[in-house]
Amino acid sequence: MHDFSVFKAVLFDLDGVLYIGKTPIDGAIEAVNQIRNAGIACRFVTNTSTLSIAALQQKLHGLGFAVAQQEIMSAPQAAIQFLQSQENPICRLLLADDVKQDFAQFPQSDTEANFIVIGDIGDAWSYPLLNEVFNSVMRGAKLIAIHKNRFWQTETGLQMDIGAFVTGLEYAANTQAMLIGKPSVDFFNAVLANLGLNPQQALMIGDDIDSDVGGAQAAGIKAVLVRTGKYRQAYTEASSIKPDLILDSVASLPSYLNIDF
Repeated sequence: MHDFSVFKAVLFDLDGVLYIGKTPIDGAIEAVNQIRNAGIACRFVTNTSTLSIAALQQKLHGLGFAVAQQEIMSAPQAAIQFLQSQENPICRLLLADDVKQDFAQFPQSDTEANFIVIGDIGDAWSYPLLNEVFNSVMRGAKLIAIHKNRFWQTETGLQMDIGAFVTGLEYAANTQAMLIGKPSVDFFNAVLANLGLNPQQALMIGDDIDSDVGGAQAAGIKAVLVRTGKYRQAYTEASSIKPDLILDSVASLPSYLNIDF
């Protein structure tokens, strides 16, 4: 068993770990507070592309989590940092309206874009839209995928995520999207750089064995899987990825970090 008392930071996935929809996971607020009070740094790492960074912080506050905006490391923010490093990026944003506000600094076009940023747009997906994007890529536009998650947990059950759409576009256009969020090793490295820590000093906790656990482990970070959110036993047992620890929920984490209650 790994010595979990050595960690100086915990990286929390959000949806499925701290809350589901508008409901906090039982004991999650208390667990985060206990970890903070023990002097362990917290970062909140998410692939969510439906909320701006301000709206995401507001949601966390509304659910009872005291989180500073600079502690939130979101895939859309990583995409913005990448685009800022490019010369004259023109974007087509397949993102929810709220998160588009964070990309307002970039010129936008549906026909002349050289970067197409794909995130969560819900029921807006259609064959005509996919074909427009396909043709843009064939003309040279670069695909940026906020993430490639297979599915996610909602208050009404599992829902197919954007990974299938991204993969379909990659296949049709014979290209590879730039993956920005989890499980990208670059994303986890950026979180570590923000903390000023090495991989051995951080611990990831998530409900997605592919993006959270697999991504973190690929970056050298120990990872905990929780049996909440999108966790499914059969899917986990069939995976080649083996978590360093599996917990019923995030509420159990402080005891493994040797935190006194």
